[in-house]
Amino acid sequence: MCRHLAYLGPPLPLRSLLLDPPHSLVEQAVVPRELVYARVNADGFGFGWFDSTGEARHYRRADPIWQDPNLETLASELAQPLWVAAVRSATPGFGGDTTNAQPFAQDGLVYSHNGLISDFRPKIRRQIQNILAPETEAGILGTTDSEYLFALVRQFLADDENATLEGALGEAFSTLESWLERETALLNVILSDGRRVIASRHAVNTSCPSLYYTTDDEFFPEGSVTVASEPLTDPERWRAVPSGHILILDPDEPPELLAL
Repeated sequence: MCRHLAYLGPPLPLRSLLLDPPHSLVEQAVVPRELVYARVNADGFGFGWFDSTGEARHYRRADPIWQDPNLETLASELAQPLWVAAVRSATPGFGGDTTNAQPFAQDGLVYSHNGLISDFRPKIRRQIQNILAPETEAGILGTTDSEYLFALVRQFLADDENATLEGALGEAFSTLESWLERETALLNVILSDGRRVIASRHAVNTSCPSLYYTTDDEFFPEGSVTVASEPLTDPERWRAVPSGHILILDPDEPPELLAL
């Protein structure tokens, strides 16, 4: 389990998400309020964005977010209209190296998964591998269920040029559910193509992890939307994403909720 967030709106310094809010991502790494399956998020962190050419970029480390000596400088100097960031609590059995830290950035996408997939190594990984094209599987650098789920989403997008982010994510979830039988999966995902952001609050055979969003918090610029596992500021300003839904953020449209 992890804590993660996304921001879409006018350019915002990264520190306004990671460091400055009362319940910032650094705070959520140390003292999360709604983390069910762990106590702290000390197994790495990262943040992702899109550069001026639209290329997906990310910065990741395997150590706790509060130990990075570069974070204060980077977070103060970097400003973007779209951010995705995460702090990690590693699922037992998955390594704590940098390749497993999130968010991932590949094929024009930035992706973060807060959750886990039960029975992954004995069964689910092989099922995903059977679907992946060689070039898609070659892009998997780590060992986590999260990265394999990202590869499955990328494969569905590659297979259908008309597929949407939410359509590919929904197809990945339904495919996964068909394999799980009585096993469980926690499936809170943030996914962006540099223009739109989608964020799911979903689970199979268990309760969903927490996820919230705000559109009218004065801490953030007017016209922006911020999504996070836990409210970064006054909880009264945040709304819970309903279980079993995808939140769709488009710069030209109000936030939309889509039932899975």
